[in-house]
Amino acid sequence: MNENLSLVIQAGGESRRMGQDKALKPFLGRPLINRVIDRLGHLAGEILITSNHPENYTHLPLKVYPDQFPGRGTLGGLYTALASAALPLVAVVACDLPFASAAMLEAMVSLLEAEKVDAVVPCWEGESHSPARSGWEPLHAVYRRKTCLPVVRVSLEAGEWKVIDWFPRLQVRPFS
Repeated sequence: MNENLSLVIQAGGESRRMGQDKALKPFLGRPLINRVIDRLGHLAGEILITSNHPENYTHLPLKVYPDQFPGRGTLGGLYTALASAALPLVAVVACDLPFASAAMLEAMVSLLEAEKVDAVVPCWEGESHSPARSGWEPLHAVYRRKTCLPVVRVSLEAGEWKVIDWFPRLQVRPFS
């Protein structure tokens, strides 16, 4: 367990395509969100959930935080994750990743600390490491709270919508 790491599970999506809360959708007999907690919970000193429907998660012994910028999609959810976390490093993971990798998050935390970067974000193999490309996976990534939080807020206040729009303003290390 890393006492400097908060694990934030993003369950705030509107699930328009699925028609129901995807975090609670059963996968191999358990809700997706429970699978993420089981796979990654041991890594962090703190675990929390972001969702605009906290009533859906009363069965879990975790704090649930609603979006601080409602209606701003994934970027607003990322801001809420960073703002709600109490620890200096924040692993942000989508609720619908039942095979989220603990080893990968541990490697990203190690890189973040060793290279003194602001974020380590997976980037699809073969994709350009330019934030203008769509190969980034920001909801299975690790962020330095102190530096990322104010920059994400500025991005939101500037009317930006893409979760990666703020990447050029900080040191974001691609992980592939």
